[in-house]
Formats: sequence, C-alpha cells, structure tokens
Amino acid sequence: MSTMTATDALAEIAALEDPTARAVNERHGDAHGVNLAKLRALAKRVGMDTDLARELWASDDVAGQLLGVLISKPRELSVADVDRMLRSTRSAKAHDWLVNYIAKKSPHAEALREQWFDDADADARAAAWSLTTARVVKKPEGLDLDALLDRIERELKDAPSREQWAMNETLAQIGIQHPTYRERALEIGNRLQVLADYPTPPNCTSPFAPAWIAEMVRRQG
Repeated sequence: MSTMTATDALAEIAALEDPTARAVNERHGDAHGVNLAKLRALAKRVGMDTDLARELWASDDVAGQLLGVLISKPRELSVADVDRMLRSTRSAKAHDWLVNYIAKKSPHAEALREQWFDDADADARAAAWSLTTARVVKKPEGLDLDALLDRIERELKDAPSREQWAMNETLAQIGIQHPTYRERALEIGNRLQVLADYPTPPNCTSPFAPAWIAEMVRRQG
C-alpha cells in the first residue's frame, strides 16, 4: 500500500497540469490537462492501492480518477464499487479505462454486464456492450447470439453515440468470430449503415461493421 495520501496525489497531478494538453483533451471529452505518459509514470511510483483509488475517484477530479483506475486492483472492487465509479465518470477516457482496466478484469464482470445491460443510463449500457464484446470473443458459451443480433438490429441506428459505438463493436465481433452468424451481421451492418462514413486514416480498419468484418476475416486467411 502506498504512503501517498489523496491530497498528495492530487497535488502532484496539479503540478503536471499543461494548458496545451488540456486544450487537446477537452476536445475529446476529457477535462484534464495531464499528459497520460506522465500520469502512468506517477501511477507506477504510487503503486497499487485500491483504497487510495477510491479516495481519488471520490475527488471528482478527472485526472485523479484516471490515476485511480491505474492503481486499482480489480479483484478488490465490489460490484457496488465499480457501479458507483461508472456512474460518476466525467470523461470519455475515464469511462474507457474503467471498463477496460477494471470491469473486464473484475471477477464480477458477468454480474456487471447483466446489471448494466438494460440500465436506464446509456453509458452503463455502453459498458455492458463492451463486456458483451469481450465474451463474444473470449467466452461465447451461454450467450444467445441470435438475441444479441435482434437487439442490435432494433437499437443500433438510434442509440446514443457511446452505446452505439460499443454495440457496433459487438456486431462486428459476432461477424468476425462466429462464421455461422457472419452473413446476418453483414446484412444488419449494410442495411443500417452505422459509421459507414466514419473518417478512417489510411492503413487503419474502418469501424463500419461490414468493412471491419471483411478486413479481419481476410487477415485470418
């Protein structure tokens, strides 16, 4: 456990504030001005400390919450802990890190997925779809892929942006990982045209599900 207090950690974060970094981050929905490489270096120096992470999360400081994710041990956070953290995220990066670094690695991942799947909050549903994608790829046993595709077909077009992005990833991974469902996944994607016009840099894979599926299947050989 670290000897650093939340007050100490937040003071160190404040010292890393960079107006240029803040301007860039705020354009992407992240209200902080800390270079992430420097934040990771601070996390390494602090060490793993879930109690300190809880305090940092409660501070409502975006960079503090990001540091909190980096120093948390997922197994030490309950369903209630992770749910509370998710509902108090104030940045896109904090949401992304919380889902990928904590929720997906939590022993309670499936309980969280089920709890959030029909939540009234779109960001919670987005987290559930991200957890669903992880299961589609790594542990599909027990998932009703037909039912998932039914719901995607009904809801993808009009879903809020963060939920839409996560749901679209599930659609693509069903098509990539499960050949039996590939034709239907392609048909849904081509008909709904979600993210079809998303600007994609050269040599990067488009997030448009049919293009994504086709490219990843091509790479599989």
